[in-house]
Amino acid sequence: MFTPDVLTILGVIMFLRLGWVVGNAGLLGAILIIVLAKIITICTGLSMSSITTNIKIGAGGPYSIIAKSLGLEAGGSIGIPFYFSQSLSAALYIIGFTEGWLMIFPEHNSVLVSLITAAVLFIISYSGAKHAIRVQYIIFAIIILSVLSFFLTPSAPIDNVTLIGEFEDADFWHVFAIFFPAVTGIMAGANLSGDLKNPRKSIPKGTLSAIGFTLLIYILMAVFSATYISTDELRTNQMYMVDYAIWGPLVIMGILAATFSSALGSLIGAPRILQALANQQTIPLSNIFEKLSPNHEPRNAIIFTGGIIVVSLILGDLNALATLITLFFLITYGTLNLVVFIQQSMKIISFRPTFKISRIIPFIG
Repeated sequence: MFTPDVLTILGVIMFLRLGWVVGNAGLLGAILIIVLAKIITICTGLSMSSITTNIKIGAGGPYSIIAKSLGLEAGGSIGIPFYFSQSLSAALYIIGFTEGWLMIFPEHNSVLVSLITAAVLFIISYSGAKHAIRVQYIIFAIIILSVLSFFLTPSAPIDNVTLIGEFEDADFWHVFAIFFPAVTGIMAGANLSGDLKNPRKSIPKGTLSAIGFTLLIYILMAVFSATYISTDELRTNQMYMVDYAIWGPLVIMGILAATFSSALGSLIGAPRILQALANQQTIPLSNIFEKLSPNHEPRNAIIFTGGIIVVSLILGDLNALATLITLFFLITYGTLNLVVFIQQSMKIISFRPTFKISRIIPFIG
């Protein structure tokens, strides 16, 4: 649970857009955006942890939670946008991977690189989740080393650190919307709930530890970015981490590894949500998407998800996808918190989680 969540959270936005956020919002503004986004995910993570200790979680993660708490209709109404948010997230991460790749090979065609990357991810996902999970530990090490390489920058601090930015490129909420997908990886492990031996224990422990760890990383990244790099460069140079790290190539490796692993996590999770929806007959063509391969992989759902990703890569750009993904995730998180708040407020007898939280937490979420 911890590793899939962290790898999805520390993805394309951290490497390619966090500097832009600091450049527009200033250090304090960026920290406010990070903390506000994390408050939403902390409340959601606590709510999800509470409800998972009350019911038996099946495949589909949040969809399974909501469907078993409020019924299949309510679950389907949230499962569909959550499925699309996961699918679009994969496209977002592939675009980030492409931007990193073009730094090394600028003569390559961006669309072709994106489509080839999507094909490789599709093959790995199609072969099974177990193969993908084995790769993630190596990727985790690369990402941590790349972040440390930036923290060890040989550059001198700038004279004047901008605490409050002027939001020259976008207003506060637009900047927030572009950043928010950076914290949405908290569902990456929960999406594999059907593959976990003990989801009641694994989901709370892994989710909450991943949220805390990545909050620390993001705040440190914002502080270092504001301390060593001017706001103008942060706004215009998306690859500033490469230029200021003690060893730039390691950061490029981190960008490629982070975006690849995040895309893989979304491509593994999204088809399982679609299969769970189909298994309950809540969507059209359920008889096709509910089928599993002999090794229990939702391959029909994987193929359909791959098609959505390809269309998104051809039509979308990173900022547009980030804004749309934010909308879908906020709907999902809001509904999940609402489920817990309603059950707590109505004092439903069957709601007896072993992981208890205050009613104010889902209310804030």
